[in-house]
Amino acid sequence: MQFTGRVVLGITGSISAYKSLFVARELLKQGCEIQVVFTQAAAQFVTPLSFSALTGKPVLSSMVQGDNQTWNNHIELASWCQLLLIAPMTANTLANLANGQCTELLHAVYLSAKSDVMACPAMDHDMWHHNSVKRNLSTLIQDGVHIMMPEHGPLASGLVGDGRLPEPSQIVAAINLRFGTRLA
Repeated sequence: MQFTGRVVLGITGSISAYKSLFVARELLKQGCEIQVVFTQAAAQFVTPLSFSALTGKPVLSSMVQGDNQTWNNHIELASWCQLLLIAPMTANTLANLANGQCTELLHAVYLSAKSDVMACPAMDHDMWHHNSVKRNLSTLIQDGVHIMMPEHGPLASGLVGDGRLPEPSQIVAAINLRFGTRLA
């Protein structure tokens, strides 16, 4: 069964952020409603305009936005969503979430979320295998975050190793498998 709920799609500053466009497209095809939330670093890799055009909603990236300083209410976002999906999740975001740090709108949404949370880490091989990343990952798993482990393959660094973001079709399939029957 396909998941057709409301999704906050959190995108962090990773070269693999472009894959999130395809994740969003597939979820929209299934009937999901998507609100994209960028970390500040995400816009260095993908443009808010691409996601806004795809979802029909402005991309949110800070507590206040625009010239008129519109407040992006993280409590409303967290209450609205049925799934908080963070794909890709960098080592930096992983550390912030595991330690309750709230330096970004996405972190505030996470800390306020009552919904299921699924995260797809993506980083270079050595970062992925670092002891501090392992500790932070263990903390998020203990906190109930559903983790889709990264794949082994070619990385942006030119290396081949663990840390590659799974393909969009795999991410959507995992969402459908885990959440499709519960929240459809």
